[in-house]
Amino acid sequence: MTRRLKTLVLFALLLVGVSTFAAPAQEKPVPEKAFDPVLTVERIFAGREFAAERFGPARWMSDGESYTTLEPSAQAKGGRDLVLYRAETGGRSVLVPAARLVPAAASGPLDIEDYAWSPDGKVLIVFTNSKRVWRQNTRGDFWTYELATGRLRQLGRDFEASSLMFAKLSPDGRKAAYVVKNNIYAEDLATGRVVQLTFDGGPDVINGTADWVNEEEFSIRDGFRWSPDSVSIAFWQFDTTRVPVFTMINNTDSLYPVTTSFKHPKPGQPNSAVRAGVVPAAGGPVVWMRTPGDPSNTYIARLEWAGNSHEVVLQHLTRLQNTLSVLIGDVTTGGVRTMFTDTDKAWVEIMDDFVWLDRGQRLLWLSERDGWQHAYAVGRDGGQAKLLTPGDYDVLSVNAVDEKGGWLYVTASLSDATKRFLYRVRMDGKGKPELVGPAGQGGIHRFDISPSARWAFHSFSTLDEPPVTELVRLPKGDAIRTLAANKELRAKVGALSRKRAEFFKLAIGDGVQVDGWRILPPDFDPSRKYPLLVYVYGEPAGQTVQDGWGGGGYLWHLMLAQRGYIVASFDNRGTPAPRGRAWRKSIYRQIGILASADQAAAVRAAVASWPFVDAERVGVWGWSGGGSMTLNAMFRYPDLYKAGLSVASVPDQRLYDTIYQERYMGLPGDNAEGYKNGSPITFAKDLKGQLLIVHGTGDDNVHYQGFELLVNALVAANKQFRMMAYPNRSHGITEGQGTTLHLYTMFTRFFEENLPPGGRAR
Repeated sequence: MTRRLKTLVLFALLLVGVSTFAAPAQEKPVPEKAFDPVLTVERIFAGREFAAERFGPARWMSDGESYTTLEPSAQAKGGRDLVLYRAETGGRSVLVPAARLVPAAASGPLDIEDYAWSPDGKVLIVFTNSKRVWRQNTRGDFWTYELATGRLRQLGRDFEASSLMFAKLSPDGRKAAYVVKNNIYAEDLATGRVVQLTFDGGPDVINGTADWVNEEEFSIRDGFRWSPDSVSIAFWQFDTTRVPVFTMINNTDSLYPVTTSFKHPKPGQPNSAVRAGVVPAAGGPVVWMRTPGDPSNTYIARLEWAGNSHEVVLQHLTRLQNTLSVLIGDVTTGGVRTMFTDTDKAWVEIMDDFVWLDRGQRLLWLSERDGWQHAYAVGRDGGQAKLLTPGDYDVLSVNAVDEKGGWLYVTASLSDATKRFLYRVRMDGKGKPELVGPAGQGGIHRFDISPSARWAFHSFSTLDEPPVTELVRLPKGDAIRTLAANKELRAKVGALSRKRAEFFKLAIGDGVQVDGWRILPPDFDPSRKYPLLVYVYGEPAGQTVQDGWGGGGYLWHLMLAQRGYIVASFDNRGTPAPRGRAWRKSIYRQIGILASADQAAAVRAAVASWPFVDAERVGVWGWSGGGSMTLNAMFRYPDLYKAGLSVASVPDQRLYDTIYQERYMGLPGDNAEGYKNGSPITFAKDLKGQLLIVHGTGDDNVHYQGFELLVNALVAANKQFRMMAYPNRSHGITEGQGTTLHLYTMFTRFFEENLPPGGRAR
């Protein structure tokens, strides 16, 4: 028992008048505490009462008929076994017991944070002892384990602990490559010999991983690729020399302040010079791809081998991101040729994966060129893109290709933008999409399909119902066995005092309808008027109106509903909903302007349509882009919203990064008015309602700088407001003991004080 806990126990005993020196009483069984259907902030955020059961991490094996997953070990305390399952029969065998993953002189097995297999399934690579690098834990230790010999060895043993990044096995399973301090290394698994492949990596030059902005916006972290023949490695290089430096200050972790500086390009400022190279895995000179244009004003958003070992394929973007060229590069000469070009008057979406068809003769591509996002097949030697998925619907992703059967498996939603389903469509472009699974299903469905396209891990949920994960057989989607039932959590959530979330469409004028959801109080009385709290995001990076499990956010909103609020959310134009290109691209060069107008129109329409909403008690809250939207709501429509909570916002669009902001707004120099009028700080002087602004001072993504500038603007206009700064917390404001509980306790108190809950007589 800790000293603090002991003190609390003594204090409790004194409160009830029990002497700590009394003789022990006869112990009686403690009755199980009855389940309380009413939520509290503490129950949601201070414990694991509502934690979800998870499956995995699971990996399909190359045969497409079996998979591995991690399960607690019965023999090695605290360890996890790697278990092999046969999809057809459910046959189970322990492939790698945790007891075999115990390093010499270690007290227990490796803590497996992630793992991968060589293509032949004979060598395992394990990631452990990780450290955070900006958003994710991508630096750590890597170990390999050979199934045949039982040999366990650490990669990069001569480097300091937790210094390797993105280690992965060569396709032949004989070598591994990894990044250390911005240089790439290759290691022979049999001999342990390490070869340094790049030598110019350092503070300004980054090899094999990414600079800050490309990691954040293009999700480039693992920045190198083995060739199929295991002979060469293709990689990104970022030269950040000309990129301006941003500095954050840490006042609390030492006696004197400590600063962290990193290269961060704000809109209109110089980007990193980016190029792609290929280096022999045995060491030797780098062949650089001769991509067109200024490397500081273009992007290489994706890089892979082009279905063979003598060519690479790149997605090459202009700085405005309105022209994307698929380039094929010769790894011997560095020469490139254009295979395909996609353009848009606004911006072009990149393709996450390169999928080759017809033995590498055609490339699968997603494009919005006909007004909807569809799958196309593009010939390797150029030529016209062939449409594979005709129809007035958006293909959100391609989940698998069954070339033998002639089918694509795609995620889409043909009639409801709040749902996600799996369909299969014919690759010849004929016929209609076929729903996988039973008719009449709802919610969000996610599939991880095996290489054989015969099996899939299927996870499904709704906004107010936790997920279930099961193994299904394709093409019909028949459930074979449950992998994570979340039975206990689903029962708890179902027993809460609540009304189920309602989804709807709301007309906001000019022929526009927005999707929305609302949660009514459990004791809702339509003859009374309730406060309306709107949860908002509204930017092109995400939707709030999706029918998938909302986790702690849903539970907090439900708690507010239990206290007498109507909680709702609306998806304005410009959100990435499957409603066609025109819907998504409508906000081009006017971020913050059209979206906030749509949000205000939705509130007015709700007030007009729902007589049980109190127009004098309307509030709004959001995080990140939703924090910015909250500011725009409070400043642009001050008579509509009475209270607002803005978390980690961007008050001035000139303060965010190049890739995101320029994609949607263009360059500040050619859209100065758009940047000004889209930035909420421009209208801070018009605030009327009660406002709470919250930020982490260690936010490397949305900088605390903007928070301080907003404070200055509000003070200059003599506008009263509340503010809370969390020292050294990043964008999610999760670091530090008790932070999340403190955060949501503050949120709750703010709304209860400034947007009083409960129904009132009309």
